[in-house]
Amino acid sequence: MTTDATGALVVASEATNPNNGKLILLILIQSIYVGMVYGPIAAYLIEAFPAKIRYTSLSLPYHIGNGVFGGLVPLLGLSICAATGNIYSGLYYPMAVAAVTFVVGSFALRETHGTRIWDEVGGSPAASSADRGDTHRER
Repeated sequence: MTTDATGALVVASEATNPNNGKLILLILIQSIYVGMVYGPIAAYLIEAFPAKIRYTSLSLPYHIGNGVFGGLVPLLGLSICAATGNIYSGLYYPMAVAAVTFVVGSFALRETHGTRIWDEVGGSPAASSADRGDTHRER
């Protein structure tokens, strides 16, 4: 539903002759953006949790977050659109989730640059050839 020039609700018309090439290009661009987000997110999430509880603490919130917040986007977005009559109001929910995530992440997540994984688990890394003094390589 959308509104016409008088402000009355009318059924939105379908595109009778969509430009398939442009639509495919737009989907390709969106796929590139998704890859740009999901590529580094795995490395970031691994660093965000201590090594002893990393597997569970990484998997559980990631899948619940994607399932709840991502899975409810179509339902809540369309419900908000139907309730308000504005086709753009359905974007308020994902925008609000992104804003809350940014604020919480900015204040609650700590930098892990100086944290060594071996200090977290109480072990020591295997000695590398450089640590043993084996600098000679066969050619």
